[in-house]
Amino acid sequence: MAVARPQNHPRQYYGSPGSDFVLVLCVVTMPVARPQNHPSEYYGSPVSNFVLVLCAATMTVARPQNRPNEYYSSTGPDTSAQYNFNWQVKDDPSGNDFGHEESRDGDNTQGSYYVLLPDGRLQRVTYTVNGNSGYVAEVTYEGEAQFPTYQSSYTPAPRYA
Repeated sequence: MAVARPQNHPRQYYGSPGSDFVLVLCVVTMPVARPQNHPSEYYGSPVSNFVLVLCAATMTVARPQNRPNEYYSSTGPDTSAQYNFNWQVKDDPSGNDFGHEESRDGDNTQGSYYVLLPDGRLQRVTYTVNGNSGYVAEVTYEGEAQFPTYQSSYTPAPRYA
């Protein structure tokens, strides 16, 4: 049985080949080593206890040690981030209308998002982020708020005394 490993990773991170074999052996033997119809079934048989201790010791020894720093360093790539995206949802039967767009070049980020409010107005938020200046947003509303009068469709049935 082969153990899957990511490509281009050093072997010492994953332990020795013997530890792989013992880990597979532990996984296979643990269900077999459980006590069945044994007088001391609450505590397990000596063989099952030995196998469990062996598995625990092997898993402790075979755990990753000596992680290579080049794969877990906190420094990112030397290139600055560059991207742009946009998406929108417009579903007339449900009345949903919202979207988002954003672009970034290095430390300069600009974007906006909008949503159609229940009162009929369109709320739009335009924002920028320049380096460490923080998130600067401007909120605008387009259209006039509509509050239609409520028309009840319920008509109570006449009541006779």
